[in-house]
Amino acid sequence: MSDYVAPLKDMRFVLKELAGLDQVAKLPGCEDASADLVDQILEESGKFCAEVLAPLNQSGDAEGSKWDNGRVTTPKGFIEAYKQFVEGGWNALQFPPEFGGQGLPKLVATPVMEMWKAANLSFSLCPLLTGGAIEALLLRGADALKKTYLPKMVEGTWTGTMNLTEPQAGSDLALVKAKAVRHSDERLGEHYRIYGQKIFITYGEHDLAENIVHLVLARAPDAPEGVKGISLFIVPKFLVNADGSLGKRNDVHCASIEHKLGIHASPTAVLIYGEKEGAIGYLVGEENRGLEYMFIMMNAARFAVGLEGIAISDRAYQLALSYAKERVQSRDLAGGGKAVPIIRHPDVRRMLMSMKAQAEAMRALAYVVAAAMDIAHRDPDTSLRAKHQAFADMMIPVVKGWSTETCIEVASTGIQVHGGMGYVEETGAAQLLRDARITTIYEGTTAIQSNDLVGRKMAREGGATAKEVIKAMRVVEGELAKAQGEDMAAIRAGLAAGIKAVEDCVAWIVATYAPDIKAVHAGSVPFLKLMGIVCGGWQMARAALVAQKKLAAKDGDAAFYQAKIATARFYADHILAQAPGLRNTVVRGAAGVMALSEEQF
Repeated sequence: MSDYVAPLKDMRFVLKELAGLDQVAKLPGCEDASADLVDQILEESGKFCAEVLAPLNQSGDAEGSKWDNGRVTTPKGFIEAYKQFVEGGWNALQFPPEFGGQGLPKLVATPVMEMWKAANLSFSLCPLLTGGAIEALLLRGADALKKTYLPKMVEGTWTGTMNLTEPQAGSDLALVKAKAVRHSDERLGEHYRIYGQKIFITYGEHDLAENIVHLVLARAPDAPEGVKGISLFIVPKFLVNADGSLGKRNDVHCASIEHKLGIHASPTAVLIYGEKEGAIGYLVGEENRGLEYMFIMMNAARFAVGLEGIAISDRAYQLALSYAKERVQSRDLAGGGKAVPIIRHPDVRRMLMSMKAQAEAMRALAYVVAAAMDIAHRDPDTSLRAKHQAFADMMIPVVKGWSTETCIEVASTGIQVHGGMGYVEETGAAQLLRDARITTIYEGTTAIQSNDLVGRKMAREGGATAKEVIKAMRVVEGELAKAQGEDMAAIRAGLAAGIKAVEDCVAWIVATYAPDIKAVHAGSVPFLKLMGIVCGGWQMARAALVAQKKLAAKDGDAAFYQAKIATARFYADHILAQAPGLRNTVVRGAAGVMALSEEQF
């Protein structure tokens, strides 16, 4: 696999020109996020990912994590890499200073996380889950729990997990059976004894950290049935003494780890709680509100998984581009007697441009959503906070669902660029596709994201937030109308058609949801894809407008800005062109989906 090089130039462009880093840096608590500091962070992160994480990606995939009698060992080099990760302060980047974090904006942490994932997806999953657990404790944990657990978790010397899934309870968490029995004694105080089995627990057991803090969904004995009876508990691998030191091993053990298609270095554990006296756990927040609290973790994790889609796409593009420049095969179609690098062949160019354009569109949209999360969390204006929170809430399912579905396509295209060499493991292209395949499944399948989008985020509010996004896209369309040149006209035409497609679908979803909910859900995944494509096109159009102004002012790297415009034009002609067809699938496609009886399948 070729060396990983963080796309710092594009990251900086998106941060400054599209996501509004300068404005985010003015928010309360973000004043330290100067352009110079952010540049330094990005540079250092790029070096760490290229020199420490990326070299372990292929070897970690080949070796995998190993289970032996309840213990899990990660691949060679992972322990040392994680130690450097913690010592570098990378885990603490976006968390509050009061618990040892650096307090930097989500917008600054986002490109750093993208780099981790592009360099080594399996490694990055450990801090992903820790971050989600930290978010849940910050918002809903009692002060005593925060004091005990957060400093070590923010530092990274303790890691965190999410424990939702059970053999009979996958996406349907109403079926959770794990039980929590109330206990009290002088030494441990008020606590619960947890009993049950959890599966598919990422980094549920490993050798990277001193302690693992499990956040576990379980039911108290008198809890109501269904999702309204689920509570959330902290269950540490090792109990924590009053002085903060680690005590005895808790009654939670790893029965096995899964043998998976990809992310081999990331241990996916089956955990058994309460085989003996019961695993000691502490209630987070109030009883029977666990699912509500877990969704705090889920939203953070879903955004992070969306970044995985971007990261895999970028890494696949880099790998394919390197190969296309080196692989000499066939003569130039326009003439010449010698074989040429395959990057000169039109269809290889088309594939590379599709990979590049979609990666850049996904990155731009995700960073804009990260900035919205910062504003929603920190801006003193309550109405502005609410507006940006609504935008972020609507777009997180899109970032997660669209980016991950697209990364599978992009990773597959990367194999196609390699030809037969892409199908063998040595090049690394196959690993990227194998790793990518889980991203549309964990932290909620694409259909779960799309159902959330059309239901809770759209029909419930009458499409109000979506209509605000359409207005913002119309403003960019108007700016394109004033811009000069054939490229800008083509970008405008593609964006206009995409906006119309989204507008039609939003109106149809709002009108149809109550009388025919199944019809709406039958088209929810195509609609999510449509939203991603068009919102990505919106950001690509904004990028083209910025680039044109920079070129006119002779400000900066002309080749970079020319490429921005050309890539946005490609996106309009090849990706946005899909929007009208997706609109028709959403609005007209339900009849075919629901036509057959079960017996006719």
